[in-house]
Amino acid sequence: MRRRLFLVGAAIATALAGTLATTTAHADTRPVQPPATALVLPAPSGQHPVGKATVHLKDENRADPWVPSEKRELMVSLWYPAVRPSATPAPYMTAEESQQYAAATGLNVPTDLFAKVRTHSTVDAKPAKVRGRLPLVVLSPGFGMPRATLTGLAEEFASRGYAVAGIGHNYEADGISFPDGRTTSCLACVDRNYPRVGAVRAEDISFVLDELTGARSAWKHGVPIAPDRVAVVGHSAGGFSTIPAMLRDPRVKAAVNMDGKFHFPNDIPLDRPFLMLGNPGRVPGNTETSWDETWTELTGWKRWLTVDDTDHLSFTDLAPLAKQVGMPLQRLDGDRVDTVTRTYVTAFVETHLRGRSTPLLDGPTSRFPEVRFHRS
Repeated sequence: MRRRLFLVGAAIATALAGTLATTTAHADTRPVQPPATALVLPAPSGQHPVGKATVHLKDENRADPWVPSEKRELMVSLWYPAVRPSATPAPYMTAEESQQYAAATGLNVPTDLFAKVRTHSTVDAKPAKVRGRLPLVVLSPGFGMPRATLTGLAEEFASRGYAVAGIGHNYEADGISFPDGRTTSCLACVDRNYPRVGAVRAEDISFVLDELTGARSAWKHGVPIAPDRVAVVGHSAGGFSTIPAMLRDPRVKAAVNMDGKFHFPNDIPLDRPFLMLGNPGRVPGNTETSWDETWTELTGWKRWLTVDDTDHLSFTDLAPLAKQVGMPLQRLDGDRVDTVTRTYVTAFVETHLRGRSTPLLDGPTSRFPEVRFHRS
C-alpha cells in the first residue's frame, strides 16, 4: 500500500467508503459497497448562487520542480457569485481524478466514489454583476489531496460574493486532470521535502495572482478581481505554505493555516493578519513546536484557535461527508465542525478584506464552546 498521502489515504477510505480497515490494506480486501445515496456537501449560507469555471495555466518561464523537463502547469477551479444556476451541476472530481485518488488510498474502494459527490455550484453560470472588483480567496489543499477537498469552503465564500481560486498544484496531488486527457499523480509525495513544497506553492500562488489580476485575465468571461484584496487559505501543506506565500508576495493581505505544521523558516517577522486554526494537538507548549515558533514572528493581527474533538482532516470536506456514511473522522459532529470552520474562516476574511469586524474573533463565545483561543 502506498502510505504517502500525509495520513489521508486510510482515513478517507475508512470514513467515506464505510470500510473497517485499519492501518494495512491487502490485495484481497473485499470491495467496499458504495453508499446507498450520493454524498452531498453542506449547502453554502450566502445569498448568491455559485458558478464554477476551470482554468488551465502554464508558466512558460518556470520549469516544473518535480519534473524539470516540463513547464509548470496548474489546474485552477474558480468559484464565483452567479446570476442564476446553469443547467450543468459542477462535478466534485473528474472520473479520472476520483479513480486516481481512490487508488492512492491503497484500499479497495469504488473508483467513482469521489466523482459522485454532489456540490452546490454549476458549470459556467453567468457571473453576477457586482460593484467594483471582487475580493479573491485562494485555496491551497493538503499534500496529496486534490483541490476538490476544499469545495465546501469555496462555495461558502462564493455565495457571499467572493471569487475563489482553488489551486491544483501539479504532481502534488492524486490526481489532477488536464484538458489533454492526462491525470497526474503525486510525484512529490515520494520525497517529502516540505520546505521545498512551501516555496513551490508560494511561486504557484504568485503566478495564479498574475494570471487572474493582470490586464488580460486567464479567466475568460470572468469578473474583475481586486488585486489589493487577496487572502490565502490552506489546509495542511497548503496551510504552512501561506507563510512563504505572504513573505514572497505583498498582494496576499491575510492568510489562514488550517492544521498545517509549519515547515518553513520561522525567523522572519510578518506583520499581516494571520489565523491559525487547528486540532487540539496544536495547543501551545505541545511537543510539535512549529506553531509556537511561528506565533512569535507574527507581529500583526493574529489569532490562534483550536477546536475540541477534531483531527487533521476535520477542516476539509471529508468531515461532513464521512458523517453521511456513519464513519466520522472525529468525535465532534461532522456538520458541526464544518460549520465551525466556515464560520471562523469567513469571519477572518470578511474582517481583513472587507473591514467587517465581528466579535466572534475577539474571544471565546457560548455559540462555539468547542473553539479555544490561545495566547490572545
